[in-house]
Amino acid sequence: MAATTPSTRRPAPALRQRRRRPHSVNHPRRSTLLTVLTGLVLVYSLVPLVWLAINATKTQPGLFDSFGLWFDGDFALWSNITDTLTYDDGVFVRWLGNTLLYVVAGAGGATFLAVLGGYALAKFQFPGKRAVFAVVIGAVAVPGTALAVPTFLMFSEMGLTNTPWAVIIPSLISPFGLYLMWVFAADSIPGELLEAARIDGASELRTFFRVSLPLMAPGIVTVLLFTMVATCNNYFLPLIMIKDPDWYPLTLGLNAWNAQASTAGGEAIFNLVITGSLLTILPLIVAFLLLQRYWQSGLAAGSVKE
Repeated sequence: MAATTPSTRRPAPALRQRRRRPHSVNHPRRSTLLTVLTGLVLVYSLVPLVWLAINATKTQPGLFDSFGLWFDGDFALWSNITDTLTYDDGVFVRWLGNTLLYVVAGAGGATFLAVLGGYALAKFQFPGKRAVFAVVIGAVAVPGTALAVPTFLMFSEMGLTNTPWAVIIPSLISPFGLYLMWVFAADSIPGELLEAARIDGASELRTFFRVSLPLMAPGIVTVLLFTMVATCNNYFLPLIMIKDPDWYPLTLGLNAWNAQASTAGGEAIFNLVITGSLLTILPLIVAFLLLQRYWQSGLAAGSVKE
């Protein structure tokens, strides 16, 4: 029998097993297809932002005389920012203040109500709880545009249209935020901890603010970010509710500037529209970056069952 040469000798199965690195959370299995798909999603997400940042540095003629994804010879970012803030007697600043009002009152109020409702639904037993659960799930499935016209008719009868309340009050209702806080409170707050606080003589209000609220911080930040984005992107509801430009949010205001070029005798100010859009999204980007760790932990709530 011919002897087996070292070059043709195969390693033992146990040796091959030792050479392979076991797959785990820290060492996941590599997938070329998944990497390519992730890269495509990353490009799809970042290209509009890059385009916006680059074109905010161009003048009005430079937008049409240069390639969209590269800079023009005339760097006009600072002059565009100045013109955006001062154009038409500084109406952009007014729209920015309106948007902040809608975000603080609407998104902040929606988050507060979602926290209260989610905590109560998760930690208290009362008749009709299953019915409330069904209503919340059904409300999550209903798109906001389907309720815009009935909401307008109701607010018109109450005389609240063309006022900030017509935008703030509907923004206070967030079925998805309520459901998310319900799930998060049920998983993050041990019932034994609440019982211990009650035995020590703490009232329900004190137990909520001193014990439960700190444990719900990741979920609160998650709901706050979602409601902030929804309020900032809200376009259809202010469109049908508000006719006075002084109460426009940035979404309506920038759209009015964009449509100005198509009106008779209107001035094309696309460079200001692009710069204003960049200034609009910067606070959201900063908020996501600062609160990212809380947001990620909030989304993972309930994903592991003990």
